[in-house]
Parts: sequence; structure tokens; C-alpha cells
Amino acid sequence: MTPPRHAPSSLQGAYAACESITRSEARNFYYGIRLLPPAKRSALCAVYALARRIDDIGDGDLPAAEKARALAEVRTALRTPPDPADPVLTAVTDAADRYPIPMGAFDELVDGVERDVRMDTAGLTYQSFEDMVGYCRCVAGSVGRLCLGIFGSRPHPDADRYADALGIALQQTNILRDIREDLLNGRIYLPREDLDRFSAELVTDELGALVDKTGGLAQLITFSAARAREWYADGLRLIPLLDRRSAACAAAMAGIYRRLLEDIAADPSSVYRRRRSLSGWQKAGVAARALSGLGAVPGGATP
Repeated sequence: MTPPRHAPSSLQGAYAACESITRSEARNFYYGIRLLPPAKRSALCAVYALARRIDDIGDGDLPAAEKARALAEVRTALRTPPDPADPVLTAVTDAADRYPIPMGAFDELVDGVERDVRMDTAGLTYQSFEDMVGYCRCVAGSVGRLCLGIFGSRPHPDADRYADALGIALQQTNILRDIREDLLNGRIYLPREDLDRFSAELVTDELGALVDKTGGLAQLITFSAARAREWYADGLRLIPLLDRRSAACAAAMAGIYRRLLEDIAADPSSVYRRRRSLSGWQKAGVAARALSGLGAVPGGATP
């Protein structure tokens, strides 16, 4: 497999543009992506850049009709030769020639972002945890399977399912981290059945901070974090199936989000006023442990 660095200069530029996007936008993922060898790193940056483009359409300021049109254009572009002036699609197309990337997963990602648009316009909510998982599978499980196409793995009947579960675990962490920010943007991802179970209300004060008078929201966050841990435990069964550098990448990306999940679980009210994140040195420490193999698989997670 010829590494992208030997490609024509226009293709090199396309990959370089994708890596620049990833380096500046993937504040958590890039700590893992940079652990890959050059060819896989370039391919995964291309995948990330396109996934980011799709996600940005859903989160942008365009009217809903224009978002829908832009998402439809992405679907069409995935089925036609890339515009040479579009570095992201150029790089993704080349990467898909080099690796067995499941391109249909990009359609699933578009499906998930379309749900976000419907949430903005029609007040879509998730009634059950299973409903929310369906959304997570579209927007994050799909990315896990795209990554697996680049990582490669030794044969295992559940490899795709593990990659899917790991992406869903990360998305559950995102949902807990972003409760306040999402609410201020008119979005609620927490399932209605869970809110009712803990008598939790999603309201803010005049400063935009979440108000939790009964403590129900904190209880819900603690419960949701415990549930997300089960998805991590399942998804991390993928790690032993990967080569060393791919395993380090996946373990670093998952490890950063797992550490964030534990921080939130230890202090649920910390997400009421701000967006939780790890410091740069904390992320680097997780990545270093992943590369050494110390942080790859938690106790009990076996293939």
C-alpha cells in the first residue's frame, strides 16, 4: 500500500489540508491520530475532515432548508468523482482506494445530522435510551466503523460491533458534557424516560447555568455515566484486535473521553456552568499511556 506522501503534489496538498483541519479542530481525537504511522494518519485525517464538514453543517447558522440542501449535496458528492478543487473529498476518495473504508457510514452520519436539524426545527426529542442510542450510532458509531476500516483488525465476528459501541460510548460522554450548551441551543439529547425517572428538569438561570433544585439531574448524570462505562467496556474489546499503533490510537481517543466521563461522574454539577475538558498535559498523558500499552484495555475487557 503506497503511503499518501508518494502521491502527486495535488493529492499531497489535499491530505495536508485534511491534516491541518484535524490538527486545529480535533482537540481530543488528534492526540490519538498522531500515534498512527503516516499513511494511516493521513487517511484518518481525511475521514475526520469530512465528518467534521458534515457535523458543522448541522451545527452551523444556516436556515434549516439550506442545511438540508447542504447535507443532500454531501450525499451526492460521495457517489460521484471528487471535485479536484475540494481537498477533503479528494483525500477521502483516495483513502477509500487504499483502505476498506465503509463509505456508507458517511450516509449514516448524514442521517444523524439530519436528526439534529429536525430537533432544531420540529423539537425532536428522544423518548427512550434506545432512541438516543440510535442517534449515537448514526453520528458516532459510524465514525468508529470508519476508523476501523483504516485501522484494520485481525478477523473477529464482533469487530464492527466493538467499533460501533466505542463510538456510542464517546457520544454518550459528549451528551453529558454538553447538557448545558445543547439546552441553550434548543437541543435535548437526554432521553425523556430518564429525565422522568429522576424527576430531573432542564432549566437555566438568568446567567445560563443549569438549575438542579432537587438533585435529580445530578442523579441522572451519575446513572448515565455508569451506563456509558458499560459501553466503553464492550467497545474496548476492539483494542486487542488491532496492530500496536492502531490500538494506541484507539485507546488514546477512548481514554481521553473515559477520563472526561469519570471527571463528570465525580462532580456532576461541574457541567452546570461550563463545558468540562481535560488539559493538554492530561490528554498527552493518556496518549503516552496508550502508546506504551498501559492504558489500552481496562480490566476484564477481553476479545
